[in-house]
Amino acid sequence: MATRVAAAIFLAFSTVIPAGAEIFETRAPQAFMVDAETGTILFSKDADKPFPPASLAKLMTMELTFQAIKSGRYTMDDTFVVSENAWRKGGAPSRGSTMFAAVKSTIRLEDLIQGVVVQSANDGCIVIAEGMAGSEENFAAQMTERARALGLKTSVLKNATGLPAEGQVMTARELTQLAVHIWREYPEFYKYYSQREFTWNKITQRNRNPLLALDIGADGMKTGFTEESGYAIVGAVNRNGRRVFATLSGMASERERAEEARKLLDWGITGFQRSEIFAKDEIVGHAQVYGGEKPSVALKAEGPVALLVPSANRDKVIARIVYEGPLVAPVAPGTKVGSLKVWMGDSLSQETPLYTAEAVGVGPLHSRALDAIGELLVGWMR
Repeated sequence: MATRVAAAIFLAFSTVIPAGAEIFETRAPQAFMVDAETGTILFSKDADKPFPPASLAKLMTMELTFQAIKSGRYTMDDTFVVSENAWRKGGAPSRGSTMFAAVKSTIRLEDLIQGVVVQSANDGCIVIAEGMAGSEENFAAQMTERARALGLKTSVLKNATGLPAEGQVMTARELTQLAVHIWREYPEFYKYYSQREFTWNKITQRNRNPLLALDIGADGMKTGFTEESGYAIVGAVNRNGRRVFATLSGMASERERAEEARKLLDWGITGFQRSEIFAKDEIVGHAQVYGGEKPSVALKAEGPVALLVPSANRDKVIARIVYEGPLVAPVAPGTKVGSLKVWMGDSLSQETPLYTAEAVGVGPLHSRALDAIGELLVGWMR
């Protein structure tokens, strides 16, 4: 009978805030921040609460666009026609964020991307959606489908612009995950998020991301606002050899949004120390083996295991190896059997897959008999 086994490892050299202690405070009702390299969760506050994403939804619009280019379906020089619908809903008549595209004109895809990323152009989003999927509704359905493929289980997209729509929601955690994905998978397109301005139709507009003007190493990504959920932002900072991404939502003003995002991202860079807790190919721990020539099998990660821990309020990090066990012999090397989970206080900060580092063959009959008796007793107690 298999059961989930947790083996505790105490990492005395690391630090963590004791359970219940506050390590950082923000006025943002929802916030989430991660270290891009290690995947360590640096901060989380009501991060799974759905909210209307407003223009933050354009990150998914761009992800779908970048994927279409990377797959070869489109090129940056392909052109799209500005329909009357795109012009009215997202162009000059809409009085919203626009690149002022003329109705029935044609625009290169690269210019549309810059219009959406830099100017938050609603008309650019609709033109791309209609050109790639026939309608904005079809494109939005593909956005939600793509979100699920990326592991974003809560996000639901109803349009390509983020304009208010019933049922359209995302979360701070999933927006941050999406931002990291875009940076990692599309470096050739991510550069547009640091572009300070873009001129189209003889009109120059500045990037709406307030973080780009601050001296904190910011190079992306997007702002948003709705009456219902307030001011929101997805931000990225690359400084001192580290990169962090964060999402904040629910703030009361543009000024508060910029200040809270700056403080959180700056703390994400300066308030943590990097610790390599296991080197590449180093044995992390062992898992029990039922009926094997050995009672356990060594486990390791695919590469080095590193995490970031707060510099202040030192205590200990608690790590546990969690797997379904005992494993049944024979066990092949390189088999994924569980994970190393690291907690900072009450919060799960990092989870690293673990693999068998060796083979364990089937043991002799008497050894299997003893294992069977032991499993029968332990299984009964479970």
